[in-house]
Amino acid sequence: MRVPTQWLRFASAAALVLGGAMAAQAQEIKLWTLNFANDSANQAFQSIIKQFQDANPGVTVKVENRGVDEHKSALRVAAGSDQGPDIFFSWAGLGLGGEFVKSGLALPMDKYYAEYKWDDRFLPVALTFSKQYPGGQFGVPYTFHGEAIYYNKALFQKAGITSEPKTYDELVAAAEKLAKAGIPAFTFGGTVNWHVMRLMDEILETECGAEKHDALMTMKASWAEEPCATKAFDELHRWTSKYFLKPFMGIDQSQSFNLFLAGRAAMMLEGDWLVGQLKGANRLADFAVFPFPTGGKRLYGFAEYNYISSKSKNPDVAARFLDYLESTPVQQAHLGDFGTISVNKDVKYTSTEPLEVAWRAIFGGYDGTFVNGDQAFPLNVTTEYWRIINQVATDSLDPKAAAGELQKFIANSK
Repeated sequence: MRVPTQWLRFASAAALVLGGAMAAQAQEIKLWTLNFANDSANQAFQSIIKQFQDANPGVTVKVENRGVDEHKSALRVAAGSDQGPDIFFSWAGLGLGGEFVKSGLALPMDKYYAEYKWDDRFLPVALTFSKQYPGGQFGVPYTFHGEAIYYNKALFQKAGITSEPKTYDELVAAAEKLAKAGIPAFTFGGTVNWHVMRLMDEILETECGAEKHDALMTMKASWAEEPCATKAFDELHRWTSKYFLKPFMGIDQSQSFNLFLAGRAAMMLEGDWLVGQLKGANRLADFAVFPFPTGGKRLYGFAEYNYISSKSKNPDVAARFLDYLESTPVQQAHLGDFGTISVNKDVKYTSTEPLEVAWRAIFGGYDGTFVNGDQAFPLNVTTEYWRIINQVATDSLDPKAAAGELQKFIANSK
């Protein structure tokens, strides 16, 4: 049977139209994020992506995972090129997420906040970071984490420590008991600058109090002229010289965690995400947690955000995915996979796992938060802050000169 020529032309035209429509629907969004520290987070993320793709035919979410430093490097390269992801993970705050807002890599997201009513969905403490930057709202809350002290219950018992320290002096006394029992108090990974920094941040809050600490981190007060800053560096040196598992400068954070699991040190200053890692190692029962006893009413913690890239060719699809990721049903279904607390304020908590219950009590016991130094400082000052901390920790710089060194750099950078 011979097909009329006009039918062939019609069929060809229809195929072109249909093919064009299918191509228009086929959209890929690239998401750059960190390597997940536990399998439950990885499995949860893959499940969420599959469900989103099933509900959005033609949309593919391609995830690229990297380590912390590699991720930052890749984003800095993207900021200076015409290529990049559609969505990228970064920490909130002026020093980390702010770097990529300032470089132009982050897209203002005001219209998506209005469209999806995100201002009504998220915990206020997590949401505030989106409004720190000039030019609009940037980023969507992904997680909010607190950081506190995990301890090995058996090692505390071996050292004769019968209760969790409630004051800084009690924490030092506990470290002394551990030292006498031949047990290092803390394990830290020195190859990643931000790990030891956590202890310095906590000591600053302890020695300076909230008001002076904030003034120092916003560079409105002089580090050289505040005695509490010098005292904080002195205290840091006391810990690094007497109570750290050594050598620490040659290992990273993940290695220090393995040493913690192996019982080589009694304590680790980590975030609520460590619950998932301990669960993955089937070691939940061996550890407990308490807040660092700064004597104040603020919890040490930070927010993590997902940002839409200014390089994205599909920002509307990217926003749709972020809306789905942080929706109440998804956050409820995966509670505990990314942290003990969801940034979605409508999520309900039912777990009776002691560490998760303890974290809910910690989150509920504070009036405010203070953030990690690398989120408070601009990038160049953060780098100097790390350098000085590392020099104090390795006895390369007199702790009494450290605050003055930092202030000199701040003055020159201005």
